[in-house]
Amino acid sequence: MTVSMYVWLCRISLLSGMVCAAGLAVHVARHPQKMAIMNAVWPLCALFGGFVMVWMYWRYGRSGPGKAPEWVTVAKGTLHCGSGCTLGDLAAEWIVFAIPPVAVGFGWHWLFAEKLFATWIFDSMLAFAFGILFQYFAIAPMRGISGKAGIKAAIKADAASLAAWQIGMFAVMALFQFVLYPRFLGQRPDAASSTFWFAMQWAMIGGFVTSFPVNRLLIAKGLKEAM
Repeated sequence: MTVSMYVWLCRISLLSGMVCAAGLAVHVARHPQKMAIMNAVWPLCALFGGFVMVWMYWRYGRSGPGKAPEWVTVAKGTLHCGSGCTLGDLAAEWIVFAIPPVAVGFGWHWLFAEKLFATWIFDSMLAFAFGILFQYFAIAPMRGISGKAGIKAAIKADAASLAAWQIGMFAVMALFQFVLYPRFLGQRPDAASSTFWFAMQWAMIGGFVTSFPVNRLLIAKGLKEAM
């Protein structure tokens, strides 16, 4: 495959993700989920899950919480976690791209020679913040709690899951940015490139894979609500 063909593959993949996300956003706006936060979860996850996410929503997501195979329950919990990570990572990457000095505040030049590592710290902080917020809006109404109690419950339920997601995501991004892209493209693309976001799509899938078993354990132990 030539570089030109690969770039077009990246663009097509990103476009399909955006189309799927837009389609799900329209559908949940017209047919809101029983758990309100899932109205954001499905479109956000479609950005990397594409047509697979559309199928999963159509097969298992439209009816909201209810009886479903165990893997579906765990997958929903994992996607709920991952949607917060996705939003946080998207925001962090674009903020650093638009305002490079932000990366300095997170270690670029004085702690890391690589801007990428400083960006990842910012990524992790925003992903954790959005992930806990998303979990709060799921767990608070289900348990009838709010305020500090809700935040504490959200952290207890999702901290390990969020960490596992970020580990998987960063591992895949590192593979692309430090191994595959320097050899294939001769450079490490930034947020202005479709190749960067194509790698991020795969990185989010990697995050799902590493977070899935953690969510299964959290749900089994009763620390996280089944969705």
